[in-house]
Amino acid sequence: MAQSRCIDSQDRGFTIVEVLVASVILVIGLVSVAGVIGGVLGGTSRSGYMNQAATLATEKLEDLNRYPSADPNVIVPNNISAGSLTSDIVSSGIPYYDEVYFSPSAGAMEETIEGLDTNGNVQYTTTTYTPGGQITASAPSSSAPSSSGELFFKRRWIIEQDQPLTGVRRLTVLVSLQNQNVQPPVNFQMSLVRP
Repeated sequence: MAQSRCIDSQDRGFTIVEVLVASVILVIGLVSVAGVIGGVLGGTSRSGYMNQAATLATEKLEDLNRYPSADPNVIVPNNISAGSLTSDIVSSGIPYYDEVYFSPSAGAMEETIEGLDTNGNVQYTTTTYTPGGQITASAPSSSAPSSSGELFFKRRWIIEQDQPLTGVRRLTVLVSLQNQNVQPPVNFQMSLVRP
């Protein structure tokens, strides 16, 4: 009879302490995995914003590089510099900044760019790119688009005379994401040297 009361050690279950320790280890592992996934997703978003900022900087540099050397958009009237990377500057009717809004809309992408008309009034022009390859531009409007649900970038540029060498101009564009809370902030700067 003594043998029937004796429980074989191989038939024993887990104690409550062993279950709690295993549960704590599992929770720590799951929280760690969730943190890694959150970091990857955040990094992916920031990477996408940086890519867009780089594209906008390249686009603006290409636009500025297309002007002839004597054009008011790229000339440096005081022979030092024109524009600013830290504030919105308009000099002799030439703006050295703009704002770009991006909005995904029914599979299409809308890009709105701020500029000045011939009278110096702010105007916004929206270009729509459809998945089928159609590109349409709206008539300029004096009202800014809502930044709700859109990506909003600020572009500022400076043109420096005789930098880095005498006889050339350095064009520098800074693009900053304005309406997304991304840490560290999304800023992208690019330069080009031209005659």
